Amino acid sequence: MQIQTVGILSPGDMGQAIAAVLNQHGLKTIAALDDRSDRTRQLAAAANIKDVGSLKQLVIESDVVLSVLVPAAATQAAQEVAQAIASVGKSILYVDANAIAPEKVRSIAQIIESNGGQFVDASIIGPPPRVPNRTRIYASGKQAIELQQLRDYGLDVRVIGDEIGQASGLKMCYAALTKGLTAIGTELLIAAHRLGLDQQLWDEVSSSQPELAKILTRSLPSMTPKAHRWVGEMEEIADTFQALDLTERIFQGAADVYRLVKETSLGRETPEENDRDRPLPDIITTLSQETLTVDG
Repeated sequence: MQIQTVGILSPGDMGQAIAAVLNQHGLKTIAALDDRSDRTRQLAAAANIKDVGSLKQLVIESDVVLSVLVPAAATQAAQEVAQAIASVGKSILYVDANAIAPEKVRSIAQIIESNGGQFVDASIIGPPPRVPNRTRIYASGKQAIELQQLRDYGLDVRVIGDEIGQASGLKMCYAALTKGLTAIGTELLIAAHRLGLDQQLWDEVSSSQPELAKILTRSLPSMTPKAHRWVGEMEEIADTFQALDLTERIFQGAADVYRLVKETSLGRETPEENDRDRPLPDIITTLSQETLTVDG
């Protein structure tokens, strides 16, 4: 199959950036924007994504549909696309690139394949691909090799196996480290602030754990507008670990941290509104004050 048109579900921060890269390298991208928000429409327009209106039309025009959504929306989106596939009678390639547990991605594969579609499990590691060589898309499944065509259009696609669940499992383990660490760092810095030990703790971390200090300085400012998405991701990681007979409670706690952050003024910002240069002490002060209000 020659990929010429990629349907994007949905052109949010990550989906829009992926589409922009594909468009810049000569591939056509489309989205079904009926009933979508003004922000989503603006992001799509900025990336030159063509609006085809309905999901049915998206299936008609696409060779590949790439699902990049919040975890909670992954199954419903697949069900709606599967219905369109069955209605149109077209066997498109559906790529689930959401941060979801392997067990869930296997159930989604069944939904797509039972309605006549083909399925690839994928996971995105790294930021939205606005800077070359910083974002990887891992893929698994018997049709995963088809997705490697996108390497010719600016994306770093890496096939790691032919089993559905491998790519998602990799994402779960990696995000458990990176976003789990960010959650721990967020909570402990808030704790230090409330104890009046901000500077003393940061001086010690900067001295004895300089690489960790760099990670927290980089990760916390960009985390706050994404916290609402990371709640579900931590819950998916918890489900993954529980299925492996490991404790899920660590990541349920991380979900709780992001649940608090998303209710703050920083958590309510969009990625476009977020000030990446906002000083870390200011972020922690705001989170400390506003999560205390949420807690209360």
